[in-house]
Amino acid sequence: MATAITERPTERRDGGHYRAYTPRPFTRAERDSVTILFGGLHWRVERVLQAVLESAGHQAQVLPVATKDDLLTGREVADIGQCCPTSFTTGNLVNFLKKEAKAVGAEEVNKKFVYLTAGSCGACRFGQYHQSYELALRNSGLEAFRMFLLAQDQLDQKAAMGDGLDLNLPVTLGCLWAIFCTDLVQDLEYQVRPFEVVPGQTEAVVRESIELLYQAFRNRPKRGPWASVAWFLTTGYFAKAMRRIRRKFDAIEVDRLRVKPVVKITGEFYLQTVEGDPNYNIHRWLEAEGAEVYPAGITVWMDYLLRLGLQRFEDYSGIEKGARLKLGLGRTAQAIYRRVVARLRRAMGDLPRDIPHQLELRRLAAPYFHSRLDGGEGDMLVGKAIWAHQKKKAHMICELSPYSCMPNTMSIGAMAGVIGKYPDLLYAPLEIKGDAEVHALSRCQMILTEAKKRAQREFDEALARSGMTIEQVRAYLDAHPKMKRATYRVPHMGCAGQAANLVLHVARKAR
Repeated sequence: MATAITERPTERRDGGHYRAYTPRPFTRAERDSVTILFGGLHWRVERVLQAVLESAGHQAQVLPVATKDDLLTGREVADIGQCCPTSFTTGNLVNFLKKEAKAVGAEEVNKKFVYLTAGSCGACRFGQYHQSYELALRNSGLEAFRMFLLAQDQLDQKAAMGDGLDLNLPVTLGCLWAIFCTDLVQDLEYQVRPFEVVPGQTEAVVRESIELLYQAFRNRPKRGPWASVAWFLTTGYFAKAMRRIRRKFDAIEVDRLRVKPVVKITGEFYLQTVEGDPNYNIHRWLEAEGAEVYPAGITVWMDYLLRLGLQRFEDYSGIEKGARLKLGLGRTAQAIYRRVVARLRRAMGDLPRDIPHQLELRRLAAPYFHSRLDGGEGDMLVGKAIWAHQKKKAHMICELSPYSCMPNTMSIGAMAGVIGKYPDLLYAPLEIKGDAEVHALSRCQMILTEAKKRAQREFDEALARSGMTIEQVRAYLDAHPKMKRATYRVPHMGCAGQAANLVLHVARKAR
């Protein structure tokens, strides 16, 4: 169980008693003069989350993407033995505040900003992030700066934070829908960009799309708490925005006959989600090396958290009063969750990938990883690798793990058993230290070379099965230009690569 404000010892007084960290409350009267800082995700979702906070009357600002300078600062002012996500996020916050303090003074920074981040506990340093933050702030002369940690199991946290930070039900639902929408945009972006005919066009369309979502979320109708639940679950407001985004993507011409291996990204949450120096820019590096990236969706991770919560009710059914009822209600909530995502995906022509079912992932991982070991992504990480391999969703798995991360060390150990069972599964576990880029990427490149060969073999086999030459396939596409649009949906024909699936699809339509 997480707490809204994770307390930590800062100093001993009166015979050695600990004094717990208790930030000065953020009051409603300060809303117009205080800016909420947050970050640590990819830029698309951060931009739309900013809109959600602003629509609730808050001032919000996204921290810049963490850099290697932030990594070094985090190691300097906090615990040098911490994992690189902690160093990056700690240094990122400190460097931003120090820059502001240089311009307006530390006292003004303490008044002007508060920092909002997630809190948790478990077999991970994530539960101790607050200690690194506080130590770093104290070592930087900013010990009066206010930071607030959000619990994963509490919506109303005014008692701990004050009434200035109003994270009510409408805001929480807005954050959920922001993640749903931006996950879908990101997934389609990564499917399209490697095949775009005009370089940079996808990037421009995505920027426009995220600004469209920013305006949609910032200007959405305001409702009371329970009226918001009904509105979010029934409105076509967000589906309409997603249809507009689909039309923007329709302007992009693609050449899907470029043979590219699909690389599924898994691993520690921060490293698989962020885009930049913290993970060696792995997404863009893979694309530059000729791959198509299958990104890790935040939506899937939250679905996993729902499943973890429901497993307790499974275990206590027949033992704890009301456990079966709670399990039933939870299953209903999870079904609604998936239905909402499916509705938004349908508004985009079912082009973004569907999310895998959690019970299937658990079943696949069961022989190798116990479902009740929930550090990091637990058994889901193993399940996703097997699922992507068996379902022909990717040619290769790239797992990003922080140096000495215990949950990911467990998953890598479990994957040894998976590879024993599925020796043809291409798996590249990368240990991310933040400053050992050449070692990690060279390891990935070795596996990627084999993935490229596999993708080419798959394409050649698809051509052989189709009975067509590549020239004949191109001629058919030229005669049907709508099939060269980014919004044309190529069905999954049993291949991992888009090029192979397209060949088999054209052969079927040409008959």
